[in-house]
Amino acid sequence: MNKKVVIRKAERQDVPLLLEFIRGIARYEKMENEVVATPKVLEREMFDERRAEAVFAVVDGREVGFALYFYNFSTFIGHSGLYLEDLFVWPEERGKGYGKALLLHLAGIAREHLCGRMEWTCLDWNKPSINFYLSLGAVPMDEWTTYRLDAATLERLAKL
Repeated sequence: MNKKVVIRKAERQDVPLLLEFIRGIARYEKMENEVVATPKVLEREMFDERRAEAVFAVVDGREVGFALYFYNFSTFIGHSGLYLEDLFVWPEERGKGYGKALLLHLAGIAREHLCGRMEWTCLDWNKPSINFYLSLGAVPMDEWTTYRLDAATLERLAKL
């Protein structure tokens, strides 16, 4: 790591910064047109309802990366798990250990909360991230496919 990184928990006043990072990862993943989150929604979901949490990697007083996560539950192991929704470091700050610092911090949180596992997904084309995750000992779950019901489909199914 080039400089000292401090990990800090996101607070309510960080909502605009969270949205900036969300838009940054969406640009990187070529999905910027899919970002419909608003400051009001993030504030409600993350700070009123406490459905997700986030941390920032801070270097020299500047947030250089973030991770957003929430807890799920595994019926097989009978423990909660930490699900990493997003991990993003600004492009000019990559390769300095800040993403690793965020991931290690989350591993510590998972351990502290007695989580049985920590999981996330990664786009198949994102080779730099895949190589990074493999270098830490992460194991790809190739036999699993992620399925999604979007809001419109949920609305339709709720009426059945």
